[in-house]
Amino acid sequence: MIIALTGQKGGIGKSTTAVNLAVAALARGRRVLLVDADPQGTVRTWGEVASEAGQKTPTIVAMGATMHRTGQLGAVAPSYDLTIIDCPPRHGEVSRSALMIADVAIFPCGPTAVDAWALSSAAEVFEEARALRDGLSGCVLITRKQGRTAIAKGARAALETSGLPVLKTELGHRVAYQEALAVGKGVTSHAPRDAAAKEIFHLLEEVEAFYHAQEASRGFASEAAVA
Repeated sequence: MIIALTGQKGGIGKSTTAVNLAVAALARGRRVLLVDADPQGTVRTWGEVASEAGQKTPTIVAMGATMHRTGQLGAVAPSYDLTIIDCPPRHGEVSRSALMIADVAIFPCGPTAVDAWALSSAAEVFEEARALRDGLSGCVLITRKQGRTAIAKGARAALETSGLPVLKTELGHRVAYQEALAVGKGVTSHAPRDAAAKEIFHLLEEVEAFYHAQEASRGFASEAAVA
């Protein structure tokens, strides 16, 4: 499975989610490839910190707007159980390249209506890619949620009208995420009893279930078409 964490807005937790998902999958025995497609290099910097601290890390590579081409990511990803692409904000060509090879596009989105409005441009890029690729699925992940607030409920309601399914798992605005990254870890290894660790494991399980459900749905559709 290849996951692309993408979106046109910065500061919504794409890199944080990518790293934490990778670490959680690694803990579950998966072979994980983490692709840093963001020129800012947050994932690569985290990897350097983790290596210096002696932490076990996924394989990390840097790729850009040509990752979908022959001999690029498609030649490497089959050796792994899970590939996670951390896309940059406002780099349409990189996001398009990621969407041309990903199985699932996850759009992290903040917990406010303003964040939800910003999702529209990213959704347009997704629809362009899906028109070319039947095998691409997409979903929205609410990040930086602050408790059970009316704002958060309003954001979910707004996102559910975007045309993309909204994952049940929500990532809270928790200090543990930043503390873990700073020492080259994920929350599941840095603070395994923290609510953040439970969120990440739930997210991993939900995304895997989402992927398999989409694959099964396409399989049934193909069988029906043949019949």
